[in-house]
Amino acid sequence: MSGSKLSLTILSDNNAAECCTAEHGFAIVIDTGTCVILFDTGKEGALLPNAASLGVDLSGVERLVLSHGHYDHTGGICEVLALAPEASVYLHPAALQKRYSIRQGIPKPTSMPENAVTMLSSLPDSRMNFIEQPCVLPCGAGITGPVPRQTGFEDTGGPFYLDTEGACPDPIIDDLSIWMETREGLVLVAGCCHAGIVNTLRYVTELTGTSRIAALIGGFHLSAASSERLSRTVEELNSFDIGRIIPCHCTGETAALYFRRNLHCPVDPGYAGMKMEFPL
Repeated sequence: MSGSKLSLTILSDNNAAECCTAEHGFAIVIDTGTCVILFDTGKEGALLPNAASLGVDLSGVERLVLSHGHYDHTGGICEVLALAPEASVYLHPAALQKRYSIRQGIPKPTSMPENAVTMLSSLPDSRMNFIEQPCVLPCGAGITGPVPRQTGFEDTGGPFYLDTEGACPDPIIDDLSIWMETREGLVLVAGCCHAGIVNTLRYVTELTGTSRIAALIGGFHLSAASSERLSRTVEELNSFDIGRIIPCHCTGETAALYFRRNLHCPVDPGYAGMKMEFPL
């Protein structure tokens, strides 16, 4: 590993390079030069073969950070921890709860897989880190913890509930993102950004005191966003100093295209196999 660069490689996404497999999920490995972090683990089946195809050794993962407890971000937990049995895990405690999406009256489980919950529950306390407020890892990467919901136009992005009857909406309070500081500005990575991408950007720039965003990467959960939300989101994003946006996973093709047409910065859709580097 080189200490002079921050390196990121997308391992799971809805789109993929020819050498990789696509799936409805998200995972990205982050090499800070002093530590290897895996942010999310995808849905199932794609993480390990994609890592092998890309030459990423998951046994070197030292820290596993989970953006939230949905199945499409936590499906590879058991595989990763089997390869990296000493890795520390970072997540909000609500990531372990039962949850559902309900469409046309039909509930669908969206929780973390049971085998992953069982494995995490068996880990020693020294390796489990429950994040309920912002923290900075020893390698310098920051984790937001729960993001304050301030905007009036952003919501969780779907019909999410904590019960099968739809009586208890799921605010997805476990949603968190991760950032790293580079010479070009902050690199911010989101899983699904259920807290809202504008809320998240506001919070991270407030926490760090840094206004320059070198890159904004990840899922923004805008696939079902209204035209008003997309318009307000673009208006807000254009008020930030952003070098590049890489929409992935749940952002949605319509939102990604809208970004490309209306944002002031370059927009390059992400995919499994995509590699990025930033000077430290």
